[in-house]
Amino acid sequence: MTALLNVTDASFDADVLASDQTVVVDFWAPWCHPCTMLAPILEEIAAEHAGKISVAKMTIEDNPATVETYQVKSIPALLVFKHGKVVQTILGGQPKDVLLDELAAHLS
Repeated sequence: MTALLNVTDASFDADVLASDQTVVVDFWAPWCHPCTMLAPILEEIAAEHAGKISVAKMTIEDNPATVETYQVKSIPALLVFKHGKVVQTILGGQPKDVLLDELAAHLS
């Protein structure tokens, strides 16, 4: 069972913006090779840090309203939300150690 939450335009407010936890949203597409390589890394991070952060996935093609709202121009793009606001953006496929370094402030 995956530790990742799939979000849509319809569920974004409730699942991300209203969350008490920090939420990392992975904007991706199935045809994007770096995106598919990032998915298992994000699953590991979500499982290892459950209770500290949540990790959500959003396909860009199926959710144009949210993509437009947050001006996602390239993928993979990770937007980190805390209390309904974007507090960090991480662009491109990154190895796990780099992602953990980037997310360190949100994991403590």
